[in-house]
Amino acid sequence: MTELVYPRERTLGLITLILGILVWIGLIIGTVGIILIALGLSFLVYLFAQSALISYIKGNGIELSESQFPDLYAQFKACCNRLEFDEVPSIYILNGDGGMNAFATKFLRKPYVVLLSDVVDAMAEHQDGVSFYMGHELGHLRMNHLGFGALLRWPVLWLPLLGAAYSRARESTCDRHGRACCANNEGAVRALAALAAGSQRWKDLRIADYVKQTRHTAGFWMSFHELVSPYPWLSKRAARLVNPDIRLPTRNVFSYFFAVFVPYAGRLGAGFGFLIVIYVVGVLAAIAFPAYQDYTTKAKLTLAMQQSDQTRSALAKHFMATKQVPESLAAIKQANRLSADMEMELDPQSMVLKVGNAKMYLLFIPQVGEQGQIRWTCEGGEGLRAGQLPRGCKVLEQQAIE
Repeated sequence: MTELVYPRERTLGLITLILGILVWIGLIIGTVGIILIALGLSFLVYLFAQSALISYIKGNGIELSESQFPDLYAQFKACCNRLEFDEVPSIYILNGDGGMNAFATKFLRKPYVVLLSDVVDAMAEHQDGVSFYMGHELGHLRMNHLGFGALLRWPVLWLPLLGAAYSRARESTCDRHGRACCANNEGAVRALAALAAGSQRWKDLRIADYVKQTRHTAGFWMSFHELVSPYPWLSKRAARLVNPDIRLPTRNVFSYFFAVFVPYAGRLGAGFGFLIVIYVVGVLAAIAFPAYQDYTTKAKLTLAMQQSDQTRSALAKHFMATKQVPESLAAIKQANRLSADMEMELDPQSMVLKVGNAKMYLLFIPQVGEQGQIRWTCEGGEGLRAGQLPRGCKVLEQQAIE
């Protein structure tokens, strides 16, 4: 299985491990052991923060098993066997809310793999697609990127060039693990390309043309930004999946001179983040992720509110002209569907207009003014919180036209 390890990871891993141990020794001696107290307190922060993330995953995600999504679980087990795992880690699907990716994590030495729902859906027509993402995350676990060695390396991963280079090498190693779980190179490349082309266009990707894009990476700016980044350019990753021994364009030599003055902060320490990163992840999981969901819900409902304005105007004009509620939206030449996941439904008795889908919706309630004009009020659907509602939309009691 040594062929699955990107060669530079071995070298960079050894360098960062030795330097990290030396820095830890210096910190312990220089602080007369006080750093160990800080480390203990940091572990408590990690414990609570990481527990928030794991609780969120277990409470809101769906665990795969022999009976729950058995097709995906069979793929996962086959990938674990291919990568020679003694035990199959826990694996969950979590709503990605538009994000296409996956991640691996650990809590008290127990490993977890999490697939975001969007990448699973995008790969529905690609047998190897999900396997690549599974294998990539299993690579992080197999190579112990989240283990004790990461803690030992942590103090030196901020170093310019070194920290970012080690992070990129790890990602290349994990890409090889993902490739090992696929039937062929092309399947792995198409799965990876979904991160660039999206959930549908990856099917039409011309792999040879995409690999040719690596010629752009030799320029100064692309070289510089890759040198300070935790990930290789996606086109380079695809090229290495097509041919692991491919010779890629050499980076601009001047980019190294400038990159050496930029401390690595791509992941606040590239990986384990025992003292900082896990805390941030926990906070994001416990606070920011729900807040982001509120934001996306509000954005979708606001767009639906704007798109349905024409229909509400048509309803008001019809009622003011006829003093009757139309039998349907079709009767006033209005379509029921706003978009792929948003539609409208008219109550022919009260003229209340329901806009949304099964997960979220708004009720637009008509009220007749003194001069017969129609004024619409907006009520959030069941389960919607105030922070998820568009501006001007409140929870009101439904009122019908009398």
